[in-house]
Amino acid sequence: MNIHEYQAKLLLGEFQVPVAQGVVAFSPREAVTAAESLGGPVWVVKSQIHAGGRGKGRFKESDSGDQGGVRVVKSIDEVRRNAEQMLGKTLVTHQSGPDGKTVNRIYVEQGSAIARELYLSCLIDRSSSRVAFICSTEGGMDIEAVAAETPEKILTLTVDPASGYMPHHGRSIAFGLGLTGKQIKQCVELIGNLYRAVLAKDMSLLEINPLVVTDEGDLLVLDAKVNFDSNALYRHPDIQELRDLDEEDPAEVEASEYDLNYIKLDGVIGCMVNGAGLAMATMDIIKLYGSEPANFLDVGGGASKEQVMNAFKILLSDPKVEGILVNIFGGIMRCDIIAEGIVAAAKEMEIDAPLVVRLEGTNVELGKKILSESGLAIIPADNLADAAEKIVAQVKGGG
Repeated sequence: MNIHEYQAKLLLGEFQVPVAQGVVAFSPREAVTAAESLGGPVWVVKSQIHAGGRGKGRFKESDSGDQGGVRVVKSIDEVRRNAEQMLGKTLVTHQSGPDGKTVNRIYVEQGSAIARELYLSCLIDRSSSRVAFICSTEGGMDIEAVAAETPEKILTLTVDPASGYMPHHGRSIAFGLGLTGKQIKQCVELIGNLYRAVLAKDMSLLEINPLVVTDEGDLLVLDAKVNFDSNALYRHPDIQELRDLDEEDPAEVEASEYDLNYIKLDGVIGCMVNGAGLAMATMDIIKLYGSEPANFLDVGGGASKEQVMNAFKILLSDPKVEGILVNIFGGIMRCDIIAEGIVAAAKEMEIDAPLVVRLEGTNVELGKKILSESGLAIIPADNLADAAEKIVAQVKGGG
């Protein structure tokens, strides 16, 4: 789960992390009030969407080619004018996709005098089973570009969970960032507080870009991006309340209500599979046979007939779907339950798209019997390769 920048900063503030002061606003009037409460003479007006690259982004509705989603202003009138230009408009960034995202809220922040910009992130390193800190002196840039062009400027440090965070971790990062004097002590405290925040709130990613050194020589978090482990949200009702459904795909939101794992993609073949690994393999083989998957959809190991029906509704809600491939390996999942759900969904929704079904595992013969006796135009498949070949042929008109 993602949250907005202003929410991330409020959360980090609870862990004594130094963040730039700001106020969220949902209208130009609120933006003016926020700026007046913060005091000037410089403010930063920031669009709040779940996508990076806001500063370099472009508004679809803008007739000016040089106005991004993050702007420095020097008067209350400019705050109002920029808020009017941003709110309700569509911001397109390199992470938002070509359709962009609608800006429903902005963050008005105090301007900061910046001497240096640094990069700092913290994430769960699956390979080492540790929390890893990644830092660079090249703040404000795409870290991917830094990694590709000047990898020597990136420092990675992991924290052993047996010992937890120790001051030497913070000092190593401080020296790697070229910090001096009081900044070293500040960095030791900052890294410790970030580590506590990551563990306490089950964060999967915490990215600060940039972390700045101000003209006064102090460290300050100028931007923050936080992702949470969705599987741990049941432990954090306060974090769940921060979820902005307007920033998520409606089909993905609906799927989560039915305990279905769904991610929309750009292809034409809808996939319904049980198990994440099998779902990935199904998408791969669709590409191998010359087409593109329209989604990732894992119904889980114990889906009910109702969940299968709801999964079909979500698949068919995508206008790009031209065919559907159901690939079920029944271990805990029973093939007859899947078959009953498929038949019920097909009868209720009058599925017009070609439907290929591959069943294997528990009660597979009963499942195949239910499908064959349904009277529906369901194309059976003997194995995964056979299923992929058949659905791609159907979509391309060769079936």
